[in-house]
Amino acid sequence: MRIFFSLALLLIATSLTAQSFEINGKVVNPQGTPLESATIYVEKPSDSTLVTYTISDDSGNFQLSGKTALEKVNLLISYAGMQTHQQEIKIQEQQDLGTLKMEIADNTLDEITITSSRAPVTIKKDTLEFNAASFKTRKDANLEELLKELPGVEVATDGSITVNGTPVQKIKVNGKDFFGDDPKIATKNLPKELINKLQVVDSKTKSEEFTGKEGDAENKTINITIDEDKNRGFFSRLTAGGGTDDRYELSGIGNYFKNDLRISVLGSSNNINSSGFTFDEVYDAMGRNAYSISRGRNGFSINGNSFGSGNGITKSNNIGFSFVNEWPQETELSTNYFYNRADNRTESITERENILPDRRYFNVSESSGTRLNDNHRFSMGFEIQPDTLTRISVSPNFVANSGRSSNKAYTESFEADDTPINTALTDNYSEVKSTNFSNRLSFSRKFGEKGGYYSLYFNNQNNTRKQDNNFFSEREVYDDQGNLTRTDIQDQLITEDNKEDNYGVSANARFPLTEKLMLDLSYRFEKEDGRNERLVYEADGDGEYELLDEALSSDFKSESFNHRPSVGLAYNGEKLRANLSGGFQSIRLKNEDLFTNSEIDNTYDNFFASAFARYRMGQGKSIFINYRNSWNTPSLRQLQPVINTINPLNIVVGNPDLKPTLDHRVYVNFNNFDFKTRSGFYAYLSANFTDDKVVARTTVDEDLVRTTTYTNLDGAYNISGGGRTDKTFKLENESSIKIQGGLHGNYSKNVGFTNGEEYNSKSLNLTPNIGLTYNFRDLVTIEPFYSIGFVDAEYSFNKREEKYNNQNVSLAITSYWPEKFIIGSDIAYRNIGNAAPGFQDSFYLWNASLGYELFGENGILKIKVFDLLDQNIATQRFTGDDFIQDTQELVLEQYFMLSFTYKLSKFGGKDPNKKRGRR
Repeated sequence: MRIFFSLALLLIATSLTAQSFEINGKVVNPQGTPLESATIYVEKPSDSTLVTYTISDDSGNFQLSGKTALEKVNLLISYAGMQTHQQEIKIQEQQDLGTLKMEIADNTLDEITITSSRAPVTIKKDTLEFNAASFKTRKDANLEELLKELPGVEVATDGSITVNGTPVQKIKVNGKDFFGDDPKIATKNLPKELINKLQVVDSKTKSEEFTGKEGDAENKTINITIDEDKNRGFFSRLTAGGGTDDRYELSGIGNYFKNDLRISVLGSSNNINSSGFTFDEVYDAMGRNAYSISRGRNGFSINGNSFGSGNGITKSNNIGFSFVNEWPQETELSTNYFYNRADNRTESITERENILPDRRYFNVSESSGTRLNDNHRFSMGFEIQPDTLTRISVSPNFVANSGRSSNKAYTESFEADDTPINTALTDNYSEVKSTNFSNRLSFSRKFGEKGGYYSLYFNNQNNTRKQDNNFFSEREVYDDQGNLTRTDIQDQLITEDNKEDNYGVSANARFPLTEKLMLDLSYRFEKEDGRNERLVYEADGDGEYELLDEALSSDFKSESFNHRPSVGLAYNGEKLRANLSGGFQSIRLKNEDLFTNSEIDNTYDNFFASAFARYRMGQGKSIFINYRNSWNTPSLRQLQPVINTINPLNIVVGNPDLKPTLDHRVYVNFNNFDFKTRSGFYAYLSANFTDDKVVARTTVDEDLVRTTTYTNLDGAYNISGGGRTDKTFKLENESSIKIQGGLHGNYSKNVGFTNGEEYNSKSLNLTPNIGLTYNFRDLVTIEPFYSIGFVDAEYSFNKREEKYNNQNVSLAITSYWPEKFIIGSDIAYRNIGNAAPGFQDSFYLWNASLGYELFGENGILKIKVFDLLDQNIATQRFTGDDFIQDTQELVLEQYFMLSFTYKLSKFGGKDPNKKRGRR
């Protein structure tokens, strides 16, 4: 109580000494033309600390308001290509500076070096730039904590990032990937001391960056620029911990960098479902979001491959390195290697109600499994620019995987009146080995002065997979009175050998028609060859697997040819960016079953189109519209007119007369961030409509044997939309409050067949949420959050309706006070509105930690508790079109752990933690 009373007195005392002020004015260029998106900010004269800032509107007008105890401040105005305007201002309640004329800079390239201050925020067309030093955090903060202070940037509890509602796909350092493509690796490990500025741009491939072609407007990339005087040194972090129930964690990451050279190494071992590399000062590998971590979903990815995720409990061992270097002629080499061993254990209980037009039946099953998997991944990228107009790159990747797994399950099926139908006991052991080699070679050449270029590409992908599977099942079948009639036993060895080779070539060209209008031409050809041999051997009387069952075996040989020419127009203006394109797609599929001597040879010819437009309505405000359609051909297994009885309980036969599926997608996004009021809003609407959807047409006989074929059906669609708003209040005592709320909804219609009868299902989901973040002087952060999901689903074939709601409440408190102590508490309550009887429908999850700094700020000794209340469960209900399923899975349970983290850093020859205290 004394602590909170002292904080309240401090807040009141600071508020009494602060004075409100408002500064108005207008910014113009030397000719008197208004300057939109100029940055206006005020700083403390003593140390150039930022007080507040704003951005001018499209008329050049600005209004700068705030509170300060200072009598005088420095006012600065920054605009690209102009000299920074600076003048001293006496604080008044209200004043008008009139029209302020900017002057042309003598040397725009040296603008940053000749001025003593840099604008906190700079808007350059489609680029949003932040000066890291302008945004206060704790002195030893990481990149994630800095991002949380930036206007319009949201960092969710799972580490995902959005900027004005648009997701961030990648984070780069000095224009290069930071150990793979998962932003969390960078946000949790990069210290703020390194960072000079952050640039937010549309996501682009390397080729698009070189040619200047527009990027992906639906995703963003953040580029981190390191201070030039700090771009030499290293930073590293090591953690070791042990706890109750034999829980442990070991992890480390080290980074060495010198100008264009960067080397990273990492390694970890733990049995707490963690990747081990997303360091968190409060929770370490335990993670911030308890609900996700407990279910093994705290993964990360390198080059599109995920690690550290999955159900059950996983013991993992990982090691990897990354090397990036650059030489003259823009020659760059990057390599990544990663090894992962995962030992996973799962258990589950499932209850399922199956709904047919004329009957219902139920399944209850228990299953358990273990899986041990070894994975090696190596990737390399090499590019060179022989001259300023040419770029050549090659990027090979290799993956090798081997594993073994064992799964056991027991299932009982019975009628609604509890009359038994059948039981099934299965025991499955398999070993698998696979390799994947892929490569991409590209050549790009620019021409002219208006953005013309042409590019040539070659890519290949070669996959092999071999699997041996020992499968045993014992199935008991009962009659209508519940009497056992027969017992079916399967004892088989199934060997599968699969090989796929894919080769593609493409050519793209852009021809400027005017300064803003471009003509795009492209052509792509792909050829794929495949071979899948699956042999089923039945056990003989001596237990040997030498009897080949040709009825269950298959040997497919396939070929496909894909031609895709297209033409488009692109417009790039100051406010409007638009593209319209269309083309022709011809796909030929050939497939032969060597066991049955049957084959198919189908050709699909279709037209496709896409269009998008993004209009910048003003400073911080834009609207984005996108449409595209795509044709998806049926798979060869869906087309093959051969009876597949590999699973005797689910007989499958293809349909060679299937038509391709046509998908239409429309997406609209509006976002607006007001730098004057520190408030943001975004809204989106997405719609997908499907014609000729390929659906399964299944019939079920009295013994519950399913026979499935495929057909086309129209009428499926999915519409989703929502919005989010947030507003940040900067308080005069260097504290802040951010309030945020949102609403997300989804309405969908699905079509299909159940037991031969056509049906449709409609589902409506609405999820409003509200949250608040209070930060007191970077000492204490309090984050309450609440969301509720409303679900209403209707099913036509039996007039069934499901209505329920799920609720989530959480409260996270992080404290860096008293000095040297780090305290974390994250408690969440979850209520599952539609859990079945016998399944727990609500629970609390509470993670907590107490840390103490040692060796200055380099070491942290910590005690942490996972699931303090010992209530963690994994209950889930899934409502399908013709079934309702409840599942309870094995999860990580309560443990206590003592850990020690040590970090060592040296930037530009200096230790950033030496001889300094907290602010």
